[in-house]
Amino acid sequence: MTHRKRSSWGAIAALLTIALLGLLGACCACGWLFNTFKSEVTPETSRTPTLTVAFSPEKEALFSQLVEQFNAQGFETPDGERMVIETVRLEPEDMVDAALRQAQDTALEGGFQAMTPDSSIWLSQLDQAWMDRQGSQVPLVGETVRYAVSPVVIAMWEDVAQSMGYPQKPIGWEDILAKAQSDPNFKWSHPSTSSASGLLATLAEFYAGAGKTRGLTAEDAQAQTTLDYVTAIEKTVRYYGEGEWAVVQQVLEKGRPYLDAFVCQEQLVVYFNQRSDEKLVAIYPKEGSLWEDHPLALLETPDLTTYQRLVFSRFRDYLLSSEAQMLVLSHGYRPADLSISLDDPPSPITAANGVDPTEPQTALQIPGASVIEVVRNVWWYTKRHTNVYLVVDTSGSMEGQKLKSAQEALRTFVGQIKGDAERVGLVEFHSYVSDLVPLDELGRNRADLLDAIDALEAGGDTALLDGIYTAYTRLQELNDTERINAIVAMTDGKENNSEISLRQLTEEMERGNETGVPVIVFCIAFGSDADYSTLEVIAQSTGGQVREGDLETIRQLYKILSTYF
Repeated sequence: MTHRKRSSWGAIAALLTIALLGLLGACCACGWLFNTFKSEVTPETSRTPTLTVAFSPEKEALFSQLVEQFNAQGFETPDGERMVIETVRLEPEDMVDAALRQAQDTALEGGFQAMTPDSSIWLSQLDQAWMDRQGSQVPLVGETVRYAVSPVVIAMWEDVAQSMGYPQKPIGWEDILAKAQSDPNFKWSHPSTSSASGLLATLAEFYAGAGKTRGLTAEDAQAQTTLDYVTAIEKTVRYYGEGEWAVVQQVLEKGRPYLDAFVCQEQLVVYFNQRSDEKLVAIYPKEGSLWEDHPLALLETPDLTTYQRLVFSRFRDYLLSSEAQMLVLSHGYRPADLSISLDDPPSPITAANGVDPTEPQTALQIPGASVIEVVRNVWWYTKRHTNVYLVVDTSGSMEGQKLKSAQEALRTFVGQIKGDAERVGLVEFHSYVSDLVPLDELGRNRADLLDAIDALEAGGDTALLDGIYTAYTRLQELNDTERINAIVAMTDGKENNSEISLRQLTEEMERGNETGVPVIVFCIAFGSDADYSTLEVIAQSTGGQVREGDLETIRQLYKILSTYF
């Protein structure tokens, strides 16, 4: 049995290597990049053998331990300088944005000279974005090495999977679709395409719709039969969420009532089962899987120093060492070293942890950057659409910069929604509630929304609860179960003029979400005088969030919310 599993892992790893060969080969063959917040280089700092690496949040425990052990080794340069790795935690999209900003403006302070996102797809997109901006074929991503891999799976409670035929029957996307259509209580999610697991799962759906396992083209992705297939699946998604790491934390906190199934990398199934008495199992879609491959990439810029190159090379070698590769395995990732068995103790890639080292049987090929971009764009039309009410505070305390900031956030939110099928409405509250722009598809009311946002003026008291209740009631009356329903409430002050009480509002929303359509409420708080405790109660009663309305949150507002939509 052990021999069969080892052979199967080798075969699967070989397929994965083939699937990623073109992408990683291109990354390794070219020199390039820079990055986000970087220190301005002086003659003194240019001789410091310190390399800063940006890492994605889901592997913080692993990567922090790898860096700690590397630094403890006391590696030195040929002239006796001690090599040091420093780290910064960033979401992969933020890594790409930061790298592009820093590459164009080397005067920016802070930064990193290497990056390790969850997937090489980000490196491909970074190269493509840079070359498009520069009008050249010179990439930014330099030497790249893969030190850990993990297939993208559908995590599911074991008894739910068994009701679908697991483990005797292989389960695929059509089975998820059939389950969701036949059981209205079945709740599943996958992250949006702004995350690697979400994008890779979406690519897998497009591959399944096209009936392929490699060579997906833009024409395949836009074929009507493919679009119909993906649209049918996406319409059953309960919501998308902020990413696999955030979803796993929610499932650990809330348990079974939160979700029946969700997309994540295999490693997070191991992570969950090592921390919970309840058991998840990894479903490897029978149509094929893509992999998060956790690359480490050097970012090539003119001020990248010889010392930093040396540190990168030494760190690269350390990550591929037996010591580091066994640490990778202990955290539930599959090591890049194919000679390491996934069967033998102390490997956590076991049935006891809900995963199967012989799966997936089919490794899908990662398409080129241009095809990935087409899929991301097409996804906006195949995904489950939304009804969103923007509820904005225009009381007297919002006068001045707070209202200007809220207007900026609202304009950004509306302006960045791709496609005209999403429905958005606008409600304002001060001493009373005004229904400014009725909920409608953006193809019909986008201009009206922008005009109403520009015309907002501050004055009066703060009927926050009435404003949220008005929007919530509108959504319940609409009773649209085909779309995701959400409210975005922006305020700076404390409730002082509503007819409904906080307890009445939360009870009404909890009851309505149970018996009617689920509505998620997000609250954006402006200023130190905002009543965070009230906003937390409102948001948590619907599974939403409270975010501080600072400049960074405003800039990221659309991204935060669109991951749910």
